[in-house]
Amino acid sequence: MDTLFLLKPGELMLKGANRPFFMRVLRKNLSQALREVPHRLEDRHSRILVRVAEADAPRTADILRRFIGISGFSPALVSGKSLDDIEHTASLLVGSLLREWGTARYKIEARRADKSYPLDSYGIACELGERLGRRFPDLTVSMREPDFILHVEIRGEVFLYALAEEGERGLPVGVSGRGILLLSGGIDSPVAGYLMAKRGLRLDAVYYHSYPYTGREVRDKVQTLAGLLARRIGGLNLHIVPFTEIQVKIRERAPEDRTTLFSRASMMRIADMLAFRRNANSLITGESLSQVASQTPESLRFTGSFASLPVLRPLVGMDKERIIGIARAIGTYETSILPYDDCCVVFASRHPVIRPKFQEMKESFMGLGIEEDLRKALRAAERITIDG
Repeated sequence: MDTLFLLKPGELMLKGANRPFFMRVLRKNLSQALREVPHRLEDRHSRILVRVAEADAPRTADILRRFIGISGFSPALVSGKSLDDIEHTASLLVGSLLREWGTARYKIEARRADKSYPLDSYGIACELGERLGRRFPDLTVSMREPDFILHVEIRGEVFLYALAEEGERGLPVGVSGRGILLLSGGIDSPVAGYLMAKRGLRLDAVYYHSYPYTGREVRDKVQTLAGLLARRIGGLNLHIVPFTEIQVKIRERAPEDRTTLFSRASMMRIADMLAFRRNANSLITGESLSQVASQTPESLRFTGSFASLPVLRPLVGMDKERIIGIARAIGTYETSILPYDDCCVVFASRHPVIRPKFQEMKESFMGLGIEEDLRKALRAAERITIDG
């Protein structure tokens, strides 16, 4: 016997002429996410149906819980349009819950998308509630504190479901193009990438590795973070850039208090060049305003000036507690706090400049003469494709 999942696309329904494009991407992403589960997708205007074998239902539900682009989902039953048919199907659903719980409080929420149906939403709820009350004495109505809500949707067919789960929401990954995520081993950058993926960006990630100052364990940590993120967003490409020579030259040629910002500017420049290679439209960072010295408004202006594309900073107004909460929710926090320092920490200034003078810093950075080193590092980058 098959299990039918009813999916609600949510925000996609607010789109106008672009809705078909968004729905095509959503279906493609769903097929990819469910590639190892035999399934069938069906469109029902503002709903998507996923049919799987009953044995695959728990696995499918787990995939849907972390799938970006739907506001909710639930196992559903399909009924004919007559009230007798609806009553019969609702009885199957309610009866299974009462066998598990013994007694329950509930309410009915009906939606009549088919306006030709003779009863309005309120009338459907009243009539069905009266019939179910006669069938199930242990079922009581509670409009304020129900144990479950029985949803009835009148469309071309009638769908009934209860115990609906919330989805990840957001836009289908890919509808906004591609972004380059500057991925470190810390807490912030995976969260930033996840949030921008929820706004429709497909991601490539770039990590800067300074061997032997940063060891294999740091690289493995970042690859693990990339894998955890890929599982959430449907895959990504990780580019590992050798960064040692650049940081050594910066340390040798620049004043000590500027090395952190000059390293950050170099990262931005390489990421910007990578973005054009990968046909990306933006860069993404985990910067949060004034969280560290390199994230003051003056510092952000300086480092951001080395990117010709928009620099998206979804965490810029968040405090650390909120960022940690999201990291825990998406499963990256425990890996992020492993005690392996990345190149940003190893080569950090002891007393970094906090409010750099823009023009002076630009001229000082350009005077380092490392532009060709940046290009060389990008050419030597290793690319790893990580499936979702």
